[in-house]
Amino acid sequence: MANVSTPQQKGMGPGFWPVTLGLTVVNVLISIFIVTLPIDKYLPEAAVPSGEIDALFKFMSVLGNAIFVYVVGYLIYFSIVWRHRSTDSPDALGIQIADNHTLEFWWTAIPTVLVGILAVFSVMIWYGLQNQLGDVLTMEAIGHQFNYEFRYPTLKTSVQNDMHVPVNTPVTLHVTSVDVIHSFWVPEVRLKADMVPGLVQTLRFTPTRVGKYRIICTEFCGVGHSAMDAALYVDSQADFSKWLAGQAKGGSETAAGVAGVPLAKGVADQGKVLFGQKCSTCHSIGPFEQKIVGPGLGQISDNPNHPNLITGKPRIAQNIAWILVNGYDGPDKSTAVEKPPIGVMPNRQANALSNRDISNLTAYLMSLK
Repeated sequence: MANVSTPQQKGMGPGFWPVTLGLTVVNVLISIFIVTLPIDKYLPEAAVPSGEIDALFKFMSVLGNAIFVYVVGYLIYFSIVWRHRSTDSPDALGIQIADNHTLEFWWTAIPTVLVGILAVFSVMIWYGLQNQLGDVLTMEAIGHQFNYEFRYPTLKTSVQNDMHVPVNTPVTLHVTSVDVIHSFWVPEVRLKADMVPGLVQTLRFTPTRVGKYRIICTEFCGVGHSAMDAALYVDSQADFSKWLAGQAKGGSETAAGVAGVPLAKGVADQGKVLFGQKCSTCHSIGPFEQKIVGPGLGQISDNPNHPNLITGKPRIAQNIAWILVNGYDGPDKSTAVEKPPIGVMPNRQANALSNRDISNLTAYLMSLK
């Protein structure tokens, strides 16, 4: 008995063109919503070139939406139209599109054109980013575990975690890292760059809106990643000049950043662990005379025979934190008779200490009674 073969199906299926029209209407409506969405209302544009980057984002969203709508729409349509039915013979075939040159041409040509347009648009914006003005204020941002260090050309000491820039002033920011890969991202500025050890990357922008904005590390950089908090302050010209003058005083505890260290929140147990990791190579917790490189730090707060700190200042928490922040390589001023330096105490950048680390270390040292 001869086998009966079901003939191959022809065409794209019933209702293909009405479905295509419906998908086109949906695509157009969503695209109009994307184009007219006021991004600045929900995420402020705080700098140039935020507007250009938002335009690129919208363009990419429109293209992505079109691909999503048609791919998912046709997937649902074909899975319904060409589903297997109980009346079909075992060897029934759905539509076959092999060697359909017209279809193959369009599904190659359309994505190629779209990607080409996207490439041209992206390169134009990238070229503008790389060649816009940005040399009025040139500064550095350096990533540490787990804090940001900012260096200004007119300041002798670095600023920790608070980045200040004047409004309407072109800024050139060089970013790098001293330990692991971090990231510098301010959503309102729309610019982001990885902070890679040994590599300096450059961001150029002009802040346009006064305010405080969060600086986010988007690279997992260790167990303290979530605590790596920093802020970008866009100040008026007058406020920035006032802030810069205060930082330039130098030597004062406020300018050195001690005022930003939450000393009252220090946890001695955490500081003990950190002391073993960062400090025990040069310091013991024995008497002052029990020196390794630096003096012993045991009973530093309440031993009446313990001299002043090596800086000559009283043995209080704020002065201890000052040394942890700034380091010290000057003469030994712990007694009435000034003595030669006994070693170099690295600053917080060299030791990679965050504000929280400093408060914990200070709490631990003050607990050694």
